[in-house]
Amino acid sequence: MTRQLILASLVALYAATPAVSETAPKDVSYVDGAVVAALSSAPGNAESGAKVMASRAQGNCVACHQVSAMPTVSFQGNIGPALDGVASRYDAAQLRGIIANAKMMFDGTVMPAFYKTTGYIRPGNAYTGKAAEGELPPILDAQQVEDVLAYLLTLKE
Repeated sequence: MTRQLILASLVALYAATPAVSETAPKDVSYVDGAVVAALSSAPGNAESGAKVMASRAQGNCVACHQVSAMPTVSFQGNIGPALDGVASRYDAAQLRGIIANAKMMFDGTVMPAFYKTTGYIRPGNAYTGKAAEGELPPILDAQQVEDVLAYLLTLKE
């Protein structure tokens, strides 16, 4: 009887847990470079976003941008603008668009498209040969984009 109760509880818990859905990179809708709709049904997590931004294996935003709110992150760059106060300059939709594909807002920018899968070639052994297939995985997944956005929204002047 106890085993059946546990199983029934687990089934009920699983059924009550909402599934996280994502917008595929090819389905993202840009309006003047901004992306109004969230890319993931789960809300962004600022703490996770900070980790993505500082991680060389993920976003590595600090390789090009300086973020004074991250004083323990070494070797911050100066190629892109400082991100201090960025949430005072752009709204959430604009920042989401910039993270996903900055070229939709800033023609000629060198910032990589973090949520794009076609139309470019990325170097590296993990991607070699996949460009010929026409589609590569995005640098960040939808949830990571939303997490980075959540962190950037904390950077106000």
